[in-house]
This record gives sequence, C-alpha cells and structure tokens, in this order.
Amino acid sequence: MGEILVGACSWTDPALLRSGWYPPGCRDAEGRLRYYASRFPVVEVDATYYALPAERNSRLWVERTPDGFVFDVKAFALLTGHPVRRGALPDGLPGDARDPRTLDEVWARFAAGIAPLRHAGRLGNVLFQFPPWFRPGAGAEAFLRACAERTAGWPVCVEFRHPQWWAAGREAATRALLTRCGFAAVAVDMTQTLPTSIPPVTPVTSPERSVVRFHGRSTAWGTGSKEDRFRHDYGEDELAEWVPRLLRLADRVERLHVLFNNCCADAAVRAAAHMTRLLDLPRPAPSGTLFG
Repeated sequence: MGEILVGACSWTDPALLRSGWYPPGCRDAEGRLRYYASRFPVVEVDATYYALPAERNSRLWVERTPDGFVFDVKAFALLTGHPVRRGALPDGLPGDARDPRTLDEVWARFAAGIAPLRHAGRLGNVLFQFPPWFRPGAGAEAFLRACAERTAGWPVCVEFRHPQWWAAGREAATRALLTRCGFAAVAVDMTQTLPTSIPPVTPVTSPERSVVRFHGRSTAWGTGSKEDRFRHDYGEDELAEWVPRLLRLADRVERLHVLFNNCCADAAVRAAAHMTRLLDLPRPAPSGTLFG
C-alpha cells in the first residue's frame, strides 16, 4: 500500500488563526508553521494562487518543517486561465495578462519560487485547479498539453471544476488525457445537489500519486462568501464512508494526499486529525485538542 498523508489546505487562513487552534507562543509566522508541521505531514499552499511564490519563503518553509514534511503548492491563477489583478503580476511586464511575454515571465517566476522546495525534496504536488468555464474540448486539451510541456519533471495534479470532465461517458477520455500528460487526477468530496457538482469519482491517472480534496458539503458552492462556500463540519459518518475508498486508492499509487479545504475556523484541521485516526496513520493529533 502506498503512503497516505493527511492535512489541510492552509495553515495561514484568517479563520483558522481566529479560531484559537494555535496555542500561545505559536502565533507568529514561524511558530504557526512549526506547530502545524508537528501535527500533520502535508499542507497545501493556497497563497501561491493569488501571488507568485518567493524563493525566500520557500527556503524558510523548508527550514521550519521536519524532514519528510511536504508542501502541495497551488498554481498561480494566470497559469490555469483565471483572471488576475494587475498588481499580482511582476513589474515591467505588458499590462495584458494574455501577452506571451507576460505568460513566459510568470511561468519563470513561478518555477523559481518553488525551486527550493523541489531541490529539497519537499514539493509534494503542484495543484492546477482549473476554473468552472474550463470545459472539455480541443482548446482545453491543447492548454493541458502546453501545461505538460511547461511542467515536465514536476509532480502535477489537476482538479477540474467543470463537471463534464468526469461525467458518465466522458470519464475514460479524461483519464486517458491526464495520463498522457503525466498528471495525477484530483478527486473531490463536495455536495452532490448542485448542477455544478463534480461527480464523486476517484480516478487514478498516475502510478506515483493521487490526491483527494475535501471541500465540505455546503450548498453555497460557487456563490456567497468564502466562508459560505466552504462552511461544513464533517461528521463521523461522512469521514468514515471515505476510508475504504482512500485505502483502495492507496493500493494503486505510491503516495496519496488527503487534504481538507473546509477552511472555516478550525474545521479543516479537526477533520484532518479525525481522518488520520480513522485511517490509523502515524502522528495522530493529541487527544481532545483537535476534534470535539
């Protein structure tokens, strides 16, 4: 069976900071990361979606975490076709984010920013999360192939937000496309009551890795504030129903990352700690600290 790493999709989310999960003495930038890394073996870096990563920060993350701890880094918005603020782009570039010169420089800056993680063996995955309007078709497939060329040698995983990618009758083609690109597919847990709900499939497209992201089951997905979209406390039954599915995934890959994105207060870290116990994994959270 492959290695299973469980964690949360942020250690710096403002709601988590306000929740009181971090104890006194662990509330500065260094203390928060060290404390988080003493509880979990993996974390997703969300900030790199909004701003290009800095090499200095990546070096500090390596220094402040133990050997074996890994970071899944979310790709910068422009690299997945999302709109970006002009202020998020490097100075001196053309104002049009679609300009090839801008795109080339952004790719170069992103690669340089995560290089310390790669060189230290601490980069788990680079998450390419595509927008809801990124639908199956020739244009999307060409975009994915171009991403594969740019990321050759990187551990890339892909999450689609358009449900058609994993719809019945399309799933096999999507799985084959990601396999050709060398990308690991991301499975998601979310509400299944909306037209935009992603089907609850767990495809394997890479023998090295697989990722499952738990978004919560809010019916406000795609609308409202961030807290509205992700507000959900996973119950015992909801987590337990995933245990056999996760174990089957782990049987097919070398490493499985299980990440909780229901980032409201301490809901994500509590759910991650509970899932760690259900899977009987090492480094469980201290009893009574993280889960009700």
